[in-house]
Amino acid sequence: MKVLAIVRALNEEAAVGAVVREVRAVLPHADVLVVDDGSRDATAAAAREAGAEVLRIPRNLGMCAAVQRGYRFAVAAGYDAAVQLDGDGQHRAVDAAALLAAVDRLGADVVVGSRFLQPGTAGHRSTPARRVGNRMLSRSLTALSGRRVTDATSGLRACGPRGIAVFARRYPRGEVESEALLVAWRHGLAVAEVPVVMRPRRAGRSTITPRRSAYYGWRAALGLVSLAAGRVPAMQREAV
Repeated sequence: MKVLAIVRALNEEAAVGAVVREVRAVLPHADVLVVDDGSRDATAAAAREAGAEVLRIPRNLGMCAAVQRGYRFAVAAGYDAAVQLDGDGQHRAVDAAALLAAVDRLGADVVVGSRFLQPGTAGHRSTPARRVGNRMLSRSLTALSGRRVTDATSGLRACGPRGIAVFARRYPRGEVESEALLVAWRHGLAVAEVPVVMRPRRAGRSTITPRRSAYYGWRAALGLVSLAAGRVPAMQREAV
């Protein structure tokens, strides 16, 4: 199976090299693509030095646009599976490997890494504003899907061929990652969750401020409302 690890990065020169090396050690048969979303530092050089292929976006387009570029690359190159991680080191490569394995085991098109599915395994805690926003979005998605959604804002995901194809064609804009679940459901994809652990970022600061968190939550809420009139396929959840 041909596997691609998509690492999105913005000004992560101090962290991205370690992320690439960890992914290559845990997933030695996977190719690593770092999507550099208009960084102003040496992110691209650090990624190449660590052994990744780099897709450089000249100007910052936003988190979702960067991820979609990775999925388009996967389609063009004929990859069978893909896993997306952040370039700041918060996502563990062992969890990425577990998500890829779950795509086949659970028969899912998209597998989401949840920090809150298994009690006591969340690891690093995000800011209060982001936790509140995540909780609200997760509850909204739970109400729409009829099944429990525990981590609506997780950026650690793995996809099989159908998921790759859909995300390459359709993906949210800006920074609202939770809307990717809406895209998946609208296209009839099977979505599952598995437990993961989040680490503190290796270096630097997040670009998602409390004000931006509030805005992203408002935007995502509008997307959920637009879906309320339609029927959403149930979300699968791995037994823990």
